[in-house]
Amino acid sequence: MDRRPVIVARGVSKRFMTHSSKATQLKERFVKGRGGASEEFWALRDVDVVVGEGETVGLIGPNGAGKSTLLKVLAGILRPTSGEVDVQGRIASLLELGAGFNGELTGRENVYLNAALLGLSRKEVDGLFDSIVEFSEQAPRIDDPVKHYSSGEYVKLAFSIAVHVDPDVLLVDEVLAVGDEAFARKCLAKIRDFQLAGKTILFVTHSLDLVTELCTRGIVVEHGRVQYDGDPAFAVGTLRKILGTDRPVGEPAAPVEIGGVVVHSAVASGIRGGGPVGRFSAGDPFHLRVHCEVLAGDEVYPGEVGVVVMGAGDIPVFSLRTPKGQGLPAVPGRYVVDFEVDAVPPLNGAFILGVQVDHAETGLPITARRFDDAIWVETGDLPGLLDVPAKAVVSPA
Repeated sequence: MDRRPVIVARGVSKRFMTHSSKATQLKERFVKGRGGASEEFWALRDVDVVVGEGETVGLIGPNGAGKSTLLKVLAGILRPTSGEVDVQGRIASLLELGAGFNGELTGRENVYLNAALLGLSRKEVDGLFDSIVEFSEQAPRIDDPVKHYSSGEYVKLAFSIAVHVDPDVLLVDEVLAVGDEAFARKCLAKIRDFQLAGKTILFVTHSLDLVTELCTRGIVVEHGRVQYDGDPAFAVGTLRKILGTDRPVGEPAAPVEIGGVVVHSAVASGIRGGGPVGRFSAGDPFHLRVHCEVLAGDEVYPGEVGVVVMGAGDIPVFSLRTPKGQGLPAVPGRYVVDFEVDAVPPLNGAFILGVQVDHAETGLPITARRFDDAIWVETGDLPGLLDVPAKAVVSPA
């Protein structure tokens, strides 16, 4: 389903200048060489992101990857060094909660001040005030100066103001874990209300469970560049690979090739031997070419080649296999294995490939390789993984 773009970032880069030492006296700033050397630091590099209306996108990555910087650029808090950003509609930025608060003013006064900074008129705040205070749970403290609030109370009030702005676009930076557990649940419920209302949400989080639970899409950022953009479960898997947490401690990073076979690539296409294709519709012809190499050596075995097509969470969906006795020969050299499917099954979503070569006689694995470049299959507006034809009859109970 095509969605109207509401967040568009094209070729966005952001550069900061870092200084090896700071000038301690005013005159040092005017004396050559006394202020320390300056170095460029690129927090973002050539980022392209398009978010459609009603999407909920999780922005994830290692610490220092550039996630929060990207969110601030999209919110208009930071200007990109190069590139263009266009955001349609009213934005609520939950990036630095309470940034507009005045500690000397009361909670009540800060509600009006902060809401005005977010674009609400005094009349609009009058109508929302009771709801803001009730949601924040700060009614007993609302007439106390906020400098006497605890950090949790401060953040609760700021969050409540921000989510009552009724935004078209909600940008959130790690504030879904604010406050206590009960308040965190209220925050998540509010986010779900925004989703049901068709709002566009983009949030940064280190809670990967939230990405698979809440998001329709995941974007992985590393070293200021987008490394993956697509299915949220695959986005989480991509980040875990970057962090090295995708396998148990002690498990080898790459498969051990005990039979002298290497799987070099697996290319999905619409025709035999054709160029790579990333998107298919149900019913399309599907061809997969696997490039293998049998290495020279003392232990070389004939191998059967199998392919498993996996959905989110690495759940196997369907598999392909060379016929018995028609796999790789025990002869050194390079080989291609072509699989042909007349019609793609009526699936919906993103899928990845796992290729395994097994000993032709014992069935024991010789080598295996996983390919994380997602292949998308679309079947209309199907909400689930598989479209199962069925008859439905409605009759009086």
